[in-house]
Amino acid sequence: MMTEHRTDAAHITADQQAVEDDLVATVVASFDDTPDPRLKQLMQAVVRHLHAFIREVRLTEQEWNRAIEFLTAVGNITDDKRQEFVLLSDVLGASMQTIAVNNQAHANATDATVFGPFFVADSPQIPLGGDIGSGAPGQPCWIEGTVTDTDGRPVPGAKVEVWEADEDGLYDVQYPDGRVSGRAHFFTDDNGSYRFWGLTPTPYPIPHDGPVGTMLEAVNRSPMRASHLHFMVTADNLRTLVTHIFVSGDDLLTSDSVFGVKDSLVQDFLEQAPGTPTPDGRDPGDRSWSRVHFDIVLAPAGT
Repeated sequence: MMTEHRTDAAHITADQQAVEDDLVATVVASFDDTPDPRLKQLMQAVVRHLHAFIREVRLTEQEWNRAIEFLTAVGNITDDKRQEFVLLSDVLGASMQTIAVNNQAHANATDATVFGPFFVADSPQIPLGGDIGSGAPGQPCWIEGTVTDTDGRPVPGAKVEVWEADEDGLYDVQYPDGRVSGRAHFFTDDNGSYRFWGLTPTPYPIPHDGPVGTMLEAVNRSPMRASHLHFMVTADNLRTLVTHIFVSGDDLLTSDSVFGVKDSLVQDFLEQAPGTPTPDGRDPGDRSWSRVHFDIVLAPAGT
């Protein structure tokens, strides 16, 4: 992905600048009659910022054509199992910036983080204490906690959706056999509590066999994500939360490829020796297992 060297905009003549300014004004004005005011705002802002970028870097026609080819490749590889555009948004930090804008800090509400490209709607429902693994390889992990509002009141009946990669770094949808594993949903009990068996998260690379991976290689960036488990929590009159929990001590916490790590979401996954009794009496055999406690606090809707 070699690029041409161009001089900066400092040497642009006044006449050339006037031509460029006039074009920006003309394109922005072309959206003046947009009936939807929000759409008008978005389109005019996109034009201003896109033209500012082109002018700042003095973009060549060859570079623009290559950018179009890149975006075409992103679209071509995207299907119902793989969302390369979400991946692109993630590695550019756009996903996290959008989350920051739309999930402003409110009291003690749990921090949000990236959604990621591997969420699947209509995951299997399991009872509290059930197992989301469905045979996926990895160390068993007992995850438990509560869901409350910012005043500390329990939230019964909150829908909790969870999903994660297996120890080989793959989500179920990345396998060609149609398996469903490492994902499920359940509802909190009358005390707002939840509990389930999952897998101890392990680091893995985001898909890097497509155009996003090619871009990361060209800029010498790693595709690796810090170990994590996804949550999405919804409840009436409360702000929907999309978040992760991360594993304390993970070397990748400071270099997560999608900028998703927040200190408040780093949790201690406590290793349990083989033979240690489990909270629900499950027998993990001669394997070790881990446990983590993660309390979730939901902000009011509209905040």
